[in-house]
Amino acid sequence: MERSGAHGCKPQMVPRVAAGVALAALLVGAIPAAAQAQPEPFAVSEIAPGVFVHQAPYALALPKNLGFVGNAGFVVGKDAVAVIDTGGSKAAGEALKAAIRARTTLPIRYVINTHMHPDHVLGDAAFVGPGVTFIGHHNLPEALSARASSYLSATERLIGPEAAEGTQVILPDETVDKVRSIDLGERPLRLEAWPTAHTATDLTVFDEKTSTWFLGDLLFLGHVPALDGKALGWIALLEEMKRRPAARVVPGHGPASAPWPDAAAPTERYLKRLVADVRATVKAGGTMAEAARAAGREEAPDWKLFDDFNARNATSAYHELEWE
Repeated sequence: MERSGAHGCKPQMVPRVAAGVALAALLVGAIPAAAQAQPEPFAVSEIAPGVFVHQAPYALALPKNLGFVGNAGFVVGKDAVAVIDTGGSKAAGEALKAAIRARTTLPIRYVINTHMHPDHVLGDAAFVGPGVTFIGHHNLPEALSARASSYLSATERLIGPEAAEGTQVILPDETVDKVRSIDLGERPLRLEAWPTAHTATDLTVFDEKTSTWFLGDLLFLGHVPALDGKALGWIALLEEMKRRPAARVVPGHGPASAPWPDAAAPTERYLKRLVADVRATVKAGGTMAEAARAAGREEAPDWKLFDDFNARNATSAYHELEWE
């Protein structure tokens, strides 16, 4: 049954069982005996009572990190656990699940994806099982279906076939149109879907008990932002979100937690610089290639992985701003 309004949530566009059949040819392969061994739990920190975060390294996906290069976390309620993002491979998800099991035996009831990027969703395969509901933005099923093949092939190439074994794309069981609340047992979480910003699939999770806000990749600290949506939409959204109180936020990349709204400043500054530079290039009759080389360069000293992402960001911004 479709729900709407303040707690809008509708069933996924493609059933997970059907998606598994459709994507069966995309699976990397059967799990070898070595990968079936009990994984070493990822290190997590308790940033607030019952709220845990694994802080990912500032790195590209590599065999040694299993593609786990985006932050992930989990919230423990009285009755159940919700996982928020899962890493970039099934092996990464298994290591996160081991960290959860080291801290609680409560059932994992929800897996929530903050957006579509592979470093945040490809660990979902480790959590498939009875009683587990996968939740994402209402645009997530279509976005993941369109990118499944490229995500899986890139993952195998970047982290290697052995580390990528068993990794697959899991479509959400339920999607959030606007706002939805779930309860882990005296632990309500507010899930909110946003307009296009970092991506067209951005979803945040707010733990009401501790005023902790998981922002996914709407917030970057240290790691240069990655633009896969609309720069102007992202800037406007951050301005809106800064008006909301939170004791702490969890960025998609960066430290396990940071104070709010101060933590928004670096991402805002970078995006505004990028937009200003691209606009100047367009006004001067410059090409997309020129924008990719020059836009945002002043920000380089302040960000990790700048050269890996900035040109791509400038290209996206050029497409957005060329005809404004």
